[in-house]
Amino acid sequence: MTQFGPFEFDSLRRQLLCKEREVHLTPKAFDLLAILLDEAPRVMPKREIHERLWPNGVVTDATLVGLVKELRRALADRDPQAPLIRTVHRVGYAFAGRLTPSRKSNRESWRWLIAAGRRVPLLEVESTIGRDPLSTLQLDDSTVSRHHARITLQEAGATLEDLGSKNGTCVSGTPIAAPISLHDGDRISFGRINVTYRETSAALSTATQLSRAGSSRARRE
Repeated sequence: MTQFGPFEFDSLRRQLLCKEREVHLTPKAFDLLAILLDEAPRVMPKREIHERLWPNGVVTDATLVGLVKELRRALADRDPQAPLIRTVHRVGYAFAGRLTPSRKSNRESWRWLIAAGRRVPLLEVESTIGRDPLSTLQLDDSTVSRHHARITLQEAGATLEDLGSKNGTCVSGTPIAAPISLHDGDRISFGRINVTYRETSAALSTATQLSRAGSSRARRE
């Protein structure tokens, strides 16, 4: 979770909060804000934003301008002398606000999908994949069903389930017929669209490093 001013941005829950009240954003506007926050303070060229928001389609700059206007309304970004979203004419956009990590962001495990070079955090309970604009991972491709698949998170890990899609869901090239556990680095195909499942555990990494350090001391002794 990231904080700026009175706002809290939670990419895992796909929520933007202002003083603990949820601020509504369309899915693409939310994704644009996520990109700008992740890359801040770097100026994101329009071409790069287009590639990350619409990897399988072509839209006009007017569509992007519309999303920027939506974000500015939602963030009450009205001060031209100190904008939250800065326009670099003929180049792109940048988030110019002051970011501070939230105390609520101390989590031991993270799970996400890599799709067309962009990182899509998975929600804590259930994430949906499909053509539906309200999907956690929205894939605008004719081989992807509107409600294609679902990923459920539990303490033990992540489970992938196909939702009766027309073209099926595959893991490492094998079609799945029942819910299946996912592992870090798994390649998943939804129709002809390929994504990668990733996970990391801060607690596990620390334990491994300590174990190796202990082993090294034992060998030296």
